[in-house]
Amino acid sequence: MDEQTFHSKLAELMGEISTLPKSERDKLARMAEQTQQRHQKLRQTVHNLQESLDYLRLSIKYLVFDLEATRRENGYLRRMLAERDHDEHGRDTQD
Repeated sequence: MDEQTFHSKLAELMGEISTLPKSERDKLARMAEQTQQRHQKLRQTVHNLQESLDYLRLSIKYLVFDLEATRRENGYLRRMLAERDHDEHGRDTQD
């Protein structure tokens, strides 16, 4: 149910409640108000959850980027070490 439908149904319910006798009307009006408050709280919770998920997605992208950069650097350093070892061993046999 979208927001507009919820509010129109709640307004319709409040209109129906207003036609009831006072003893029933007060109880149902409180329940309708509590329902509206819970709905607002649920909307805020969903909003916060969406923001948290967006932040998590962004954090994962940064972590993947960092991991890929680390792998590239690792490969580069391994090649440098291999070349150095090759140069050192090549010179030892020529000397």
